Amino acid sequence: MNASMSALGKLVRTTAFKLSFAYLLIFTIFAFVGLGYVAWNAQRLLTDQFVSTIESEINSLSDQYRFGGLRRLVNIVERRSRAPGAMLYLVTTEAGERVAGNVGALPTGVIGRTGQFETLYNRTDETEARPDMAIVRVYLLPGGFRLLVGRDIEERRRLQEVIYRAFGYSLLFIVVLGCVGGWFITRRVLKRVDDMTEITRHIMTGDLGGRLKIAGTGDELDRLAQNLNDMLDRIGELMRGMQEVSDNIAHDLKTPLTRLRNKADEALRTASTPDELKSALEATIEESDNLIRIFNALLMIARLEAGNAREGLADFDAAEAVRDVAELYDALADEAGVSLEVSVEDDLPIHGSRELLGQAMANLLDNALKYGSSAAAAAATISVSAHRRDGEVRIVVADRGPGIPESERGRVLERFVRLETARSRPGFGLGLSLAAAVARLHGGTLLLEDNQPGLRVILALPLKAVELPQPPLQSAA
Repeated sequence: MNASMSALGKLVRTTAFKLSFAYLLIFTIFAFVGLGYVAWNAQRLLTDQFVSTIESEINSLSDQYRFGGLRRLVNIVERRSRAPGAMLYLVTTEAGERVAGNVGALPTGVIGRTGQFETLYNRTDETEARPDMAIVRVYLLPGGFRLLVGRDIEERRRLQEVIYRAFGYSLLFIVVLGCVGGWFITRRVLKRVDDMTEITRHIMTGDLGGRLKIAGTGDELDRLAQNLNDMLDRIGELMRGMQEVSDNIAHDLKTPLTRLRNKADEALRTASTPDELKSALEATIEESDNLIRIFNALLMIARLEAGNAREGLADFDAAEAVRDVAELYDALADEAGVSLEVSVEDDLPIHGSRELLGQAMANLLDNALKYGSSAAAAAATISVSAHRRDGEVRIVVADRGPGIPESERGRVLERFVRLETARSRPGFGLGLSLAAAVARLHGGTLLLEDNQPGLRVILALPLKAVELPQPPLQSAA
């Protein structure tokens, strides 16, 4: 019993039940108003027909009285009164004494009134004392006689009973059907919600592989389940990324930390002069700086992926930023024996962070110098270009180095990922990750292509739409 009451209470508290009840109430009110309007119009139409018939009969009998006098009127009234299904007729003197007709009794004062109204009556051939109701009209004839013509409203009463009965059954059917339909819909929705709740409980226990069921109907619950599944997929990717980052940090930071400890230990054991101690401290500081740069890069990537750097975004010219970074690396390229070619289109407005774009460009150029300078002297060339294309600013850094295999181009954008051919060179595998995070922050993409030979890195950022100035309005002379 308690379980049934609990289930019923849970059902009543659901949003689906409340909405179903609200819709049922609104529909019942509209049905009540609609059926009431139909009933009122049906009764009015029937009453108008009665009144029209009475009016026509009054006019006909008054004409007969005018042409043939009282005797002719009485004969016609008597004849019509005896016809099957006859209307109500009564001719009286001025004092109210009955002359002819089929009306036996009327309430006091009725025959003294003129005009149209409803009243109780008894027929002359009725033995029961129970009065009936009729619509009558009393007409004053020349000579003081009075003529009453009426129509029994039993038909209207029966019509009212039929309408009221149909009205009650209809409302009962609507309420029952609405309650059953609301219960069915609520149970169906509640079952899907309970299924979602059960799966989310499993997910909260740590089973991130669980997914919400999709019925395939395309309704709002399906869309909610699909969005939640997409969110869970994204959370799973982030968790895997965190796991990989943790593993990579443990692997890649172990070497510099071990080297840092070994140098400090060696200095303690072997250094005997101030110069040797100073050299050991300088090596220790250098290793510490490398560790700080790693953590700074990790923090920067985390901020970019979380979108926390959006408050510093502004409009600037990407062409100037690319030229400035290329100019800073021109001297480094000369020292490495690499030719740096720069081709930048003018006026490339974007909305973003000039400093972050500069950092991404510096990482790309640093990688190009690190790996592109290994090419033959004749082919040791790095090209930097920036131009418009399909509503984007495409910044391209291309070298003639060994390049990256197509199967590895997606993986090298992850943190701490370094190919075997790059492990002999300094670095931590964070440069391309940072550049990709900068691209995502600006709503763009980072693409890696084959430069045949070498690597071609494309940083595609959305071009800011420039509003053209409106011509001034000229007043009519």
